[in-house]
Amino acid sequence: MLVDFRSKYPELTGKVAENALVAADITVNKNMVPFDTRSAFQTSGIRLGTPAMTTRGAKEDMMVLIAELIETVLNDPENPEVIASVRKRVNDVMADYPMFAW
Repeated sequence: MLVDFRSKYPELTGKVAENALVAADITVNKNMVPFDTRSAFQTSGIRLGTPAMTTRGAKEDMMVLIAELIETVLNDPENPEVIASVRKRVNDVMADYPMFAW
């Protein structure tokens, strides 16, 4: 799924969002969106996927929490305290969804 920042976060780039979310242990990729005016190195959006979550057993009800955590970071992407708080919450929640051994 593509998330276009231009209406809610017009100054936020996908690059900044990706770096902040990855620091919070939420994996996303910066991604161009339709009619993007930014370069592929900056972008106006991110790409989200669910396989990493669903493979670990997370279901639809978990997606609301994930959206809230993503929004918390995007509202203040350069605040290390916000990022650390979200990272702790992500890791606490995901402790109940362990990765299986290969």
